Amino acid sequence: MSAVAGMMTTTRLPVIAGILFTLSVLLSAEFAVADSPIRPSADTTVRPFTIQIPDADIADLQQRLVRARLPDQLQDVDWRYGTDTAYLAELLDYWQHEFDWRAQEQRLNQFDQFVTDIDGLQMHFIHQRSPHAHATPLLITHGWPGSIVEFHKIIEPLTRPELHGGDIADAFHVVAPSLPGFAFSEKPSQPGYNPEKMAHMLAALMQRLGYDKYGAQGGDWGGIINRILAARYPDRLIGLHSNFVLANPPTDPELRAQTPTADLARREQRQAFMANETAYQQIQGSKPQTLGVGLNDSPAGLAAWIVEKFHGWSDLPNNHPEDKFSKDELLTNISVYWFTGSITSSARIYYENRAVPMSEPLGFVSVPTAGAIFPKEIYLTPRLWAEQSYNIVRWTEMPRGGHFAALEETELLLADIRAFFRQLQ
Repeated sequence: MSAVAGMMTTTRLPVIAGILFTLSVLLSAEFAVADSPIRPSADTTVRPFTIQIPDADIADLQQRLVRARLPDQLQDVDWRYGTDTAYLAELLDYWQHEFDWRAQEQRLNQFDQFVTDIDGLQMHFIHQRSPHAHATPLLITHGWPGSIVEFHKIIEPLTRPELHGGDIADAFHVVAPSLPGFAFSEKPSQPGYNPEKMAHMLAALMQRLGYDKYGAQGGDWGGIINRILAARYPDRLIGLHSNFVLANPPTDPELRAQTPTADLARREQRQAFMANETAYQQIQGSKPQTLGVGLNDSPAGLAAWIVEKFHGWSDLPNNHPEDKFSKDELLTNISVYWFTGSITSSARIYYENRAVPMSEPLGFVSVPTAGAIFPKEIYLTPRLWAEQSYNIVRWTEMPRGGHFAALEETELLLADIRAFFRQLQ
């Protein structure tokens, strides 16, 4: 099935205010996620899917890039005011003259992809089975502004570890879905698709694929959704591996006072950084439709909006996006958003997370949990705090890395996933 056929339609914040708003968005999943299970599907077939963007869409993109009108920029300010115009011009020039979408499309199509109806929506996913029968099923879940593109470097090492310096005992069957409203999954036409509902949909997907027991891994919204999945379906999860561990401070003041000073200092440092990084949450959490008009119409605007996050949330030695990401990687992810017209529908998860309360409190996650803690992650949770909300059995302080771990520090993430699930055997 083609991509087109596969889709049904084809002033600085004050520091304290910024931190509180950000935590209210990201930690609201702690207290409350849709108040009813998903609808049963009349059509339960799982159908093969191939990404195949029409030539006309590629030509339209080229024409829009030719007409891009970039703003002025102050001298010697680099990325402080937002996406650096000089780098954006370079990226757009590459997108227009050198980037080969068909080559990237072919690389993505090397993975086995499918669609199936979940809760009345067509959900897209990669299902890459390992040739090793004993392999552990593993659900890997992306966030925003990511996509399945984030996982292109870890899927084969997970499914065929012997080809990448690993042991066949560490093999996985990988399921990597596009979240509802993201990329090649259908866009919801009704409100209510908050992280809890998405967790129910992922549980239904794994059940349909015949996986009664499986592991889960994710970051950003993927980490939040997988946490809910573990809380709602603890008997199904073997283990929860997260590179985005969020937890509130302990309510017991004596226990909270035991938080190591170094952990608090690192957390406060990241909070201070994020105080000037939350404007996107304010907009996407309140008026995503207005924002979407510009980003859905302008590839230059879309690229600026997304690449700013890859720059700001990553561990870049020279403060340059290509310290860790190639132009092809950045533009493949941006192109997926562009060609599927999914920037608005993907941004709505921020609105839905604020607007739709959970059906019940999450409580303690009893599933064995591993935290892979990258130092430039946008939020850092002290282990002591995490232990009050999760059954932490592994905690790895990474030597480097930021928010987009699967792309940025592939080997570190891969090694930790393998070690964690080996530990559970």
